[in-house]
Amino acid sequence: MGTRWTRPGPYLLVLLCYGQLLPWLMTVGDQSLDEFYNETEAKLFLQFYEQTAQVVLNQFMEAAWNYVTNITKKNREDMLHKELERSQVMVYFGSRARLFKIAQFQDPVVKRMLSKLLDIGKAALPKDELWEYNKLLAYMETAYSMAQVCLDEGPCLPLEPDLQEIMAHSRDQKELLWAWQGWRDAVGRQLRPIFERYVILSNKAAQLNGYKDMGALWRSKYEDETLEQDLEQLFQELKPLYLNLHAYVRRSLHRHYGPDIIDVRGPIPAHLLGKGPAVMGQHPRPGLFLACGCPGKMFEEAEKFFTSLGMLATPPDFWKKSMLERPPDGREVECQTSAWDFYNGKDFRVKKCTEVNIEDLLSIFHQMGHIQYFLQYKNLSILFREGANPAFGEAVGSMVTLSASSYQHLLNRGLLSQQHQDSEEEVNFLMGIALDKIPFIPFGYMIDRFRWKIFDGTIQKDIYNQEWWNFRLKYQGLCPPIPRSEDDFDPGAKFHISASMPYIGYFISLVLQFQFHEALCKAAGHMGPLHQCNIYNSKMAGKILGDVLKVGSSKPWPQVLKELTGKSKVSSEALLSYFKPLLNWLVTENVQQGEILGWPDFGCTFPERRKPKAAFLSMELEPKAARSGQWVLLILCIIMFLMILGLASRLFIMEKQSANKDSSDNTETGNTNFLCVPMEPHQAARGQWLLLGLCLILMLCSIILTIRIFTWQN
Repeated sequence: MGTRWTRPGPYLLVLLCYGQLLPWLMTVGDQSLDEFYNETEAKLFLQFYEQTAQVVLNQFMEAAWNYVTNITKKNREDMLHKELERSQVMVYFGSRARLFKIAQFQDPVVKRMLSKLLDIGKAALPKDELWEYNKLLAYMETAYSMAQVCLDEGPCLPLEPDLQEIMAHSRDQKELLWAWQGWRDAVGRQLRPIFERYVILSNKAAQLNGYKDMGALWRSKYEDETLEQDLEQLFQELKPLYLNLHAYVRRSLHRHYGPDIIDVRGPIPAHLLGKGPAVMGQHPRPGLFLACGCPGKMFEEAEKFFTSLGMLATPPDFWKKSMLERPPDGREVECQTSAWDFYNGKDFRVKKCTEVNIEDLLSIFHQMGHIQYFLQYKNLSILFREGANPAFGEAVGSMVTLSASSYQHLLNRGLLSQQHQDSEEEVNFLMGIALDKIPFIPFGYMIDRFRWKIFDGTIQKDIYNQEWWNFRLKYQGLCPPIPRSEDDFDPGAKFHISASMPYIGYFISLVLQFQFHEALCKAAGHMGPLHQCNIYNSKMAGKILGDVLKVGSSKPWPQVLKELTGKSKVSSEALLSYFKPLLNWLVTENVQQGEILGWPDFGCTFPERRKPKAAFLSMELEPKAARSGQWVLLILCIIMFLMILGLASRLFIMEKQSANKDSSDNTETGNTNFLCVPMEPHQAARGQWLLLGLCLILMLCSIILTIRIFTWQN
């Protein structure tokens, strides 16, 4: 009798928990294991995985959605339990997939699907550590989502939209510093004590999957042995563009804030950069959002772009189930924008606390690019329902924004009236795009390089924050505006670090989006500079893009990239071509101003500040020395107090003894002893009262001085 992988029943997860699934799934005849784990059985096994994963992943996504759109303890527990169930399924199928001799199989699709099943990620951890790890991840992400910065007298402000609004539009250096420091203190210091444990568990999960550390596991998603060298080459090719923009922006900030805040040849204080375009008021970006007016209309505008290409419309449930703006009922939500696939081929959603502005509209175009990707590959195996590599999905959405914000598109949509750009307007337009894109070049590159070195042990826990700013200085030319210490954890102020999400894909997608744009512009018949291209309404461009998206990750990404662009390697040529007019202009401006590119001989140092003095006995001393003097004086006062008490007691005893001894003698003469001296009774009484008063005065002085010193200490 042959072996069969049967359809899952309602008690699947119970059986998984008790290790009873294998006998239930199959019956084995007298065939050998080699015969059992053959290619035919592998296909049946993959069919069973598909049926099971669709149910389990859908349930997990629903639980995760419920939590991030309504952050409560109950919803968090529900999500953690569904995550544990998902992990148990991954462990089961991953361990069984290892039993197949994949290298001997002929069908490349079967081989690729089984290979994807082998990597089970964090699910490889033992159950107790997996539960701990999931709780750590939930805590880190929630700490970021719910952090607020409180005014001295007034409300507490969340990141979105309040702090982002300040960082984007305020030009008050003190207000920017308050928002910058407040956010990092609120988030980073919560994560600092637990980040080391997160690193340990991450590395253990990676090692159980056969990788050296978590950084190696993340890099494996690109199936590229030369990934790190290729990334470094891309960065070096793009670096001149960044350095010229950095120098120009630095000069502009110097004019506004003055030499006390920024050195015209040094790194830029990080809090001054806002959110990119707002740094340069003289280079505004076009007001696309003026045509919309509300979040729903903004999403409709983005969908209209995709359907103009002949691509798929979003299903009705998208509009019913998505969170397109912050809920008005006051519940806590995670506002970090994201697109969601619920693995049933019909449920796709976006989570976003939309504000009506240009940045959010372009973000919506980006998210609708993810949704379009989900729609295109929805009929593939669940194992292939992802981008060709982690950067592809990000690149698709960003590529569309290049057309959506183009001068030609704005003109066609009736948002501009002037038919032609002169050279100054062209530079202004490109400057607006560049301020959004180009500062991301070093940032997108350095975040994962920093984490890779944490995972491989190069960066130890006692220098996390120091190395973070060393990286930001080296790659970005930025410094913290105030001294930071190892009590801080400024990397945690970035969502993707708090949420344990790889980031290098965003750097790659920055380059890919221009490659995609160039290829689709050619398909659309565009002639002229790349930055003037708009693929809106091009059915040919839409067909080519749709055909690529339908592939998902079923083929190696270099092959998919070649089908779209004609090249199998990520190339910076298209990006540099797009910004060539701006780069030429920047070089000219910087030469005329005598700018120094970069920040040679500068580090993240701070001017020596005069330390506050403390007053002590009419002297101005260092606080530490004054505090030591106060303690010494306090001890002397206590000793004096005890000595006075002792002296008074001693005198009292001596007087009593003297009085008893000499009572007979003094009776004859009528004298009284005081301090062993015979004298008239009234004189002795006066002396005793004087001595008692002196002791009381000294005791009161000691008590008052002690209280005063105690007050100084506190």
